[in-house]
Amino acid sequence: MRPSRRAVITTATAAAVSATSTASAAQRRRRLRTGFERLAQDGYSLLDGQKVGIVTNPTGITRDARHIVDVMHADTRVDLTAVFGPEHGFRGTAQAGGSEGRYDDPATGLPVYDTYLKSGRALADIFTASGVDTVVFDIQDVGARFYTYIWTLYDCMEAAQFAGKRFVVLDRPNPVTGRAALGPVLHKEFATFVGRQPVSQAHGMTVAELARLFNGEFLTEAVPLETVTMSGWRRSDFYDASGLPWVPPSPNMPTPETALVYSGTCLFEGTNLSEGRGTTRPFELLGAEGVDRRWAAAANELALPGVRFREAYFAPTFSKFQGKTIGGVQVHVHDRAAFDPVRTGIALLVTAKQVWSGFAWRPDNWIDKLTGSTRVRTMIDAGAATDEVVAGWQGDLAAFRRTRRTYLLYR
Repeated sequence: MRPSRRAVITTATAAAVSATSTASAAQRRRRLRTGFERLAQDGYSLLDGQKVGIVTNPTGITRDARHIVDVMHADTRVDLTAVFGPEHGFRGTAQAGGSEGRYDDPATGLPVYDTYLKSGRALADIFTASGVDTVVFDIQDVGARFYTYIWTLYDCMEAAQFAGKRFVVLDRPNPVTGRAALGPVLHKEFATFVGRQPVSQAHGMTVAELARLFNGEFLTEAVPLETVTMSGWRRSDFYDASGLPWVPPSPNMPTPETALVYSGTCLFEGTNLSEGRGTTRPFELLGAEGVDRRWAAAANELALPGVRFREAYFAPTFSKFQGKTIGGVQVHVHDRAAFDPVRTGIALLVTAKQVWSGFAWRPDNWIDKLTGSTRVRTMIDAGAATDEVVAGWQGDLAAFRRTRRTYLLYR
């Protein structure tokens, strides 16, 4: 991919921090600057003379918790003319599977266009109708293939190419680190909005790196792409090293700890067990009617690295088992550096099926969309152990890791 002469791409640099340093000590020795901070610091020169539209949501904030749309709208150095909202909406009021529709933002008067479930020429028509020259993307991701914002990124890049627009990605940290890609890789025949392209279940990339991957590997014709990188971010950093405020990227992603487990426990969306929606600990609490202490015991017997399981009882206020008291487990990560969320998610599926006779997959085999093929479901149904299931995707994962390496921007 040919770099633009105006790109603001740099490899993140950081002061050395000893292996025993805490996140707060690391914070004192170096400061992360997001892509937006670096864009603003440069006087928005990358956007000079352009009518700008931005794809963002409540996570598009500054270090002092101001929304970047409000900041840009008030700055005469940038001509912000439109906002594009993803799933859950620009201001984040919609639940899973919803959006806010088309409206004018009360705070700025800017037109807000709905991108959710729109792609291809239909989305390109929205960009054209908005009158923008450049589409900017700034949304906090959580590191999982089935989190839909990265596919909003993909769809918007493709639509911008169709509409003849420039595309700029402002980078933010992967909250669960960028150390490694983990889990099964999507097979193209299972492509949906929770996975458009062959990416591993936990991708270990930032949105700018993913944009480069999409442009270089998956789009039929590359979009004119600029990526504004962070400074001060390292691949081993968890979110608390950033010093940035956490804004829930979606209603059921309340904390960075939720993001830590999400790429594994979201697999329970594909079962008849609750994935914890309707509780204060979504994706950390899992359960169903009739599940008892045997599940936590069976999961703990596996001695999975970095995690323990507590017998738990809870009553979801919405979603599966609404208003009913159910049994299950709470996932407690005690060593996040050792924790493997995808292997843990598989282990919980395997043990749930072993100890609870009521276990079932969703009738639509949603689990295949989440894992990217039929392999996980059919192996678990055949009685495979956790490590056998994990071994089944290693060839695909090794190939993705080799491809991924080309597009990484940070050390």
